[in-house]
Formats: sequence, structure tokens, C-alpha cells
Amino acid sequence: MQPVVTHHLTKIFSSGLLKRFEVRALDDVSITVHNGEIFGLLGPNGAGKTTFVRILLGITHKTSGEASLFDKPTSHYRIKEKVGFLPENHRYPMQLTGEGVLHYFGSLSGIGRFTLNKRIDELLQLVNMTKWRKMKIRKYSKGMLQRIGIAQALINDPELIFLDEPTDGVDPVGRKEIRDILKRLRDEGKTIFLNSHLLSEVEVISDRVTVLKQGKVIKSGTIDEFTTAAEEYEIQYEGDIDGELLNKIQAIDNSVRTENGIIFISAKNKETINKVLDTLRSNGIFVKSMAQRKSTLEDSFINLINDETT
Repeated sequence: MQPVVTHHLTKIFSSGLLKRFEVRALDDVSITVHNGEIFGLLGPNGAGKTTFVRILLGITHKTSGEASLFDKPTSHYRIKEKVGFLPENHRYPMQLTGEGVLHYFGSLSGIGRFTLNKRIDELLQLVNMTKWRKMKIRKYSKGMLQRIGIAQALINDPELIFLDEPTDGVDPVGRKEIRDILKRLRDEGKTIFLNSHLLSEVEVISDRVTVLKQGKVIKSGTIDEFTTAAEEYEIQYEGDIDGELLNKIQAIDNSVRTENGIIFISAKNKETINKVLDTLRSNGIFVKSMAQRKSTLEDSFINLINDETT
């Protein structure tokens, strides 16, 4: 029983007097989110991310295809008991305190008073907001609002948590604390669906990501699959590589280049790499390390979005 599954999900918005103008916000989107993982949904503005989440939450109706949460249709009202949601740019009644916000949403969730009071204490401690529980929301900073928002999304102890830009406006220390909270929730078996423009944050915390472009899935995979460059390696070394030695290793593979004590090689097989290593060592070069070359998630994302073939 997977938390999120969609098959060929499509959403078309129509406009105009006779609804002649159509916008395909989602186009044949099939995604599976596994239990106990942090899943990141990425894409430029207008890619369909918000529409996708709104369909899963039952706020927007699909045009065609299938969407389910825990093997139940997204329209099933009891499934909402397993779901928590922090929207982007969330707003709370300004006259309430942080504690009051949690009481309000906990009551809406049907949680009993004794259980709710205990839950509020635990969540305020979790998001490091116990000290400001009696402060009015109108006095909160953006970072404090984000923390209370995360606590609100967890008030009903959900199994699946949708977080839209959870670290927006939070300082670096606060972002680290929020990452630690999300990792702890994952370790407890909860599933987190993350929507964020901060790709460095997504890279650090997510297990898998999917990229949308113009309503279509253009790539899905683990962070390693996005950031590891196939058949590209970096060899760190100590010593001097003169022109003669460079010619020797380039004769083995002409992709070899050196830069600041690192050899870059795009080898198609391990035998080629071993020959380069043997040649370096036999010529008195000390090999410090070798690793498959990686790029950042942001680099990979930009390349995907800018690729005209996708």
C-alpha cells in the first residue's frame, strides 16, 4: 500500500466563453511515492506541481487518469485523517497565539482535549517553539511562522505529510533544524512529500525526486541518479605530470585532462581507468583517491529544464 500513486494523471483547464482555450496543466503523469521516504517534486514555475498536489489533496478534480492515497481514491474523505499539509504562504488568524493555532487545527481534526494538549506540547518542543507558544501570531517572524506551520501539519499525527516550501524564509540554522525534523519523521516511518525551489535543501534531504516540465514527467530517480555523471571520474593525485606523461595517459584515453591536481576522465570501461592508474603509479605519481564525478542537483535540474528535447 503506497502513500501516493498516480497513473496517466491529466488535468486540463478550459477558459473562454465557449471554453475553446485549453491549458494542459498535467499531461499523463505517473508517479509512485514509497512508504517512509522523503520525496521531492521539482519543476519551474508553471510546471504543474501545485496542480498535482491539489489533486492529491482533493482540492482540484482531475480530467482523466488515476490518483490514490494509500490505495484509496483521493476523494475518499477518511483518507484525510492520514494526511498533513503545509501550504506555501500559509496564513493564520493574527489574534491567535502559536499554541492557539495548534488548538484550532487540532480541534478541527477531532482530537480530544487531553490528547490534543499533550500533542501540542510535543510538537512545540519538536519545532523549538515552546518559548513562544503564548506569543501572538502577528509578532512572529517568517521563520517562526514556518515552524508553527510544520507543527500544524503534524497535529493529527499523519502518515503522509505534504510540505510546500517548508524552509522558505528560515535562516541556515533553522533550515538545518527543519531538515533534522524531517529526517526524524522519516525514521519514524512517515512519508514526506516535499515541494521546494531550494534545490540544495532538496538534494541534502530527499531520497528520490521527480522533475516536471510543462505538465510532463521528464525524469525520476534517486539523488545519486541525478547527481552522478555516468562514466565520468575524478582522480586526485600528488606529483608533477609533465607533457610526456600527459601524452602517455591521453594515448590510453583522449578524454583525459588535468586541472589543479585532479585528472578528469570519461572512461567507458574499468580497464581503461586501471591502465591510467597503472601508468600514473609507474611514473611516480601518488594517487590519492578516485571517485565517480558528481554534479549538484541544481546543475542537473537546469540542464534538464534547458534541454530542448525534453
